[in-house]
Amino acid sequence: MAAPEPEERCPRCKTPYSPGQEYCLECGSRLPARGGAVARLGSAWRRRLGWYPGDWIWPSLLALIVAAAAGAASALWLADRSSANDQTLAYTSPAASSLQQTTQTAPEPTTAPTTTQTTAPAPPPPPPPTKTLVPWPANRSGWTVVLDSLPSVDGRAPATAEARQALHLGMKKIGVLDSARFSSLHPGYYVVFAGIYDSQAAAQSAIIDAHQKGYGGAYPRRITP
Repeated sequence: MAAPEPEERCPRCKTPYSPGQEYCLECGSRLPARGGAVARLGSAWRRRLGWYPGDWIWPSLLALIVAAAAGAASALWLADRSSANDQTLAYTSPAASSLQQTTQTAPEPTTAPTTTQTTAPAPPPPPPPTKTLVPWPANRSGWTVVLDSLPSVDGRAPATAEARQALHLGMKKIGVLDSARFSSLHPGYYVVFAGIYDSQAAAQSAIIDAHQKGYGGAYPRRITP
């Protein structure tokens, strides 16, 4: 009988976590990354660009390369067929050509009536999304999506920078919480959040957008003053 695999635990609060999980659901700290080609590629991406969209980017890039190769092959095949068709010449006897030239008459010139088309004015463009961080409403309990939790000993600047990066990616209602001011959070962190919701179900439905923007470890959390 094989021995059970050792249970992975958070190095900060010792809470167990599942394989592939990036953040601790209890304290919100980043978990140690596992080895492997995808992990090494993700680390290299973060070192070069400063952010990482998530592991889904690699199969997407592979599918894009395969589609581009298929498109190039199809274009070459169509070009070869077009070249072969251009080289096919139709033979017409001199008598038939002479008959066609004598029977064809020049068409009478016609003047097309001029019409004035009126086009409706284009609708105004939608207003650009706000680029300002939002505060959590005073004395309000609710739900949100936690994008990241950064130790408060490093200051508020890193959390603010990551929140502005989320705004740049098109996410809405992004802000930063000081966990020490909320009873439902562990003190000692600046929490980057997305959205203010009245129920857990509403916050859960917004996680899909966070994952698509590269925040694979995003999770819903109740906020209580």
